Amino acid sequence: MTTKIKICGLTTPDTLDAALDAGADFVGFVMVKASPRYAGPALAKRLVNRARGRAKTVLLFADMVGPEMDDLVHDLRPDMIQLHGRETPLQIRNARTDWKIPVIKAVGVSGAEDLVGLEAMEAADHLLLDAKAPKGAFYSGGHGVAFDWTLLSGRAVRRPWFLAGGLNPDNVAEALRITGAPMVDVSSGVESAPGVKDADRIATFIQNARRS
Repeated sequence: MTTKIKICGLTTPDTLDAALDAGADFVGFVMVKASPRYAGPALAKRLVNRARGRAKTVLLFADMVGPEMDDLVHDLRPDMIQLHGRETPLQIRNARTDWKIPVIKAVGVSGAEDLVGLEAMEAADHLLLDAKAPKGAFYSGGHGVAFDWTLLSGRAVRRPWFLAGGLNPDNVAEALRITGAPMVDVSSGVESAPGVKDADRIATFIQNARRS
């Protein structure tokens, strides 16, 4: 089975093209203002339109369920939505009903206890298992921190799922070997500085993930 790859936090046409040319299956655009990868509505719309038909486009939100989010989804027309905050199973179900597009729900993991209630989040179409943000962080993802991948070794997840958190070109093959993840998501691991994507790192990450 070929590993599916998501490059998240893209903010420029050049790095978006680098991800698309290297064969990314999903490309993500962050709508969280506190993030160094925040795209903003106008830029995100241009990038979504540029990627349309070449990869699945994903808008990432955190704790923004409501009219503002509805307007952005309606205007930008992404293929998928990623909820990366403290959204409840009811909010996830409502999102799927309202927008009629697939929803990815991020789940923060630091220990085995964080996987106990995983089934409750299966209201989403996909799960994204990410390292929990460090204490005091102003946004929930993209910190370049990994969790103990052996927590997922041999574990059955009933929804299609992404592995995220601390992945980079050097460790993605090992992460896939340990977890058996069907999909991976990377953001800070393919950057030269916070929020600055590196085309060479993107290409190498995708190459190494596909070889594993």
